[in-house]
Amino acid sequence: MKYKDTILVEVCRLMIPIIQLFSIYIIFHGHLSPGGGFAGGAILGCSFIIMHLVFGKTYTRNLINKNVIMKGMSIPLVLYGLLKGYSFLSYDLHLPKIPSGTPGNIFSAGLILPLNIIVGIVVSLMMYFVFSLFLDGEV
Repeated sequence: MKYKDTILVEVCRLMIPIIQLFSIYIIFHGHLSPGGGFAGGAILGCSFIIMHLVFGKTYTRNLINKNVIMKGMSIPLVLYGLLKGYSFLSYDLHLPKIPSGTPGNIFSAGLILPLNIIVGIVVSLMMYFVFSLFLDGEV
């Protein structure tokens, strides 16, 4: 499904990058203000869905195909497990800890920022993946 409405296409061409930039802001500032990986990932996933609905299946699948989705979900999940495992083991085994930084700065929460980024990637790709499964009739 691809819309032929010129106004809708041009407005979405302007708004989708702004929505995606806002979602990245929410992911990166999730440990300093409300938001985080899940909220930012949900907004990013919605922008992928809007892109699919407005620009069509072929345009979006050229950017985000199933190979990108599978690698984009599996690699961050392995990284998440490694980072959380290290944080648990570093406490018990007295390994070097990740420095916390200065409170209030973007790098002030140790592993929370990388974990928020990983969660944002996984949530956004999973939202688009589930949407595409329902749209293709595979569910």
